[in-house]
Amino acid sequence: MFVGIEIGGTKLQLGLGRGDGIILEMWRGTVNPEAGSEGIRKQIEGAIPELFANANADRATLRGVGIGFGGPVDDITATVIKSHQIEGWDEFPLADWVSDLVGVPAVLGNDADVAGLGEALFGAGKGLSPVFYITLGSGVGGGLIIGGQIYRGCGRGAAEIGHLRLRHPTRADHEHMLTLEAFASGWGIEAQAEFGERVGGDLAGIREHVPHGRFTAKAIAAAAREGDQLAQKILDDAWQALAEGICSVITLLCPRRIVIGGGVSLMGEDLLFKPLRKHVEDRIFVPFRGLTEIVPASLGEEVVVHGALALASQKLGG
Repeated sequence: MFVGIEIGGTKLQLGLGRGDGIILEMWRGTVNPEAGSEGIRKQIEGAIPELFANANADRATLRGVGIGFGGPVDDITATVIKSHQIEGWDEFPLADWVSDLVGVPAVLGNDADVAGLGEALFGAGKGLSPVFYITLGSGVGGGLIIGGQIYRGCGRGAAEIGHLRLRHPTRADHEHMLTLEAFASGWGIEAQAEFGERVGGDLAGIREHVPHGRFTAKAIAAAAREGDQLAQKILDDAWQALAEGICSVITLLCPRRIVIGGGVSLMGEDLLFKPLRKHVEDRIFVPFRGLTEIVPASLGEEVVVHGALALASQKLGG
């Protein structure tokens, strides 16, 4: 039996399973950023016995723990390099800490890599290789899975598509380079709406969905579905930037399938995937046209836990 842990900037999830695509029990919690990393560790300390009790499982059956962490990690030292969302994680020996807590070995991975492993083994990329996973949410992350294994480059990460630098896809006055994350993440899409308001754009259609608050990607999507032209343009600009990044991935790696997950991906087929595929088709390196499918993820909120369990089974199961 293995435990899979997802540590994010807003949520904490633990799952119990064998790493075979079936989660036997889940524990879910909300992260309090003000409590920092110590607060999350206290949550984990309480969650593990609760997880086993709810599953009516014997702790003696636990063979290892897999962790998907929301930030860069070091494979050799099994430490967190940095969290951009929660204070107190820098250079923290997370795998050793978990191992000492539960008394069995633990392995650590970046959450996008681990999510990609889950989708490649059990989800939308099952049976295919290579699979490139993209998460569109509060940030933009990536993971490359080859032959059912995470590709980690020299051991501090790889496939970080969100950090590709691009020019704005449609604005001629935007000469300096920004990361793909600044265009296609949730906060990047929201920033484009805020910019539109500053320069006098008509955002009344979007404002109907957030009358007293800040713009959200969800509100922009809702306005776009109702035919609001500015909302549609904001999203189309984001998808054009994402298409540029995806074309770079295809040119370098030519994966069999690109799987896209995360909260922003829930905008769905008509609002996201259909226009995105068209932008990729218009830009793609011609010899590679038609070789890579672009599809939504299928494992939902539990994707990182699935991947963490699989990682533990791969690394600790023998």
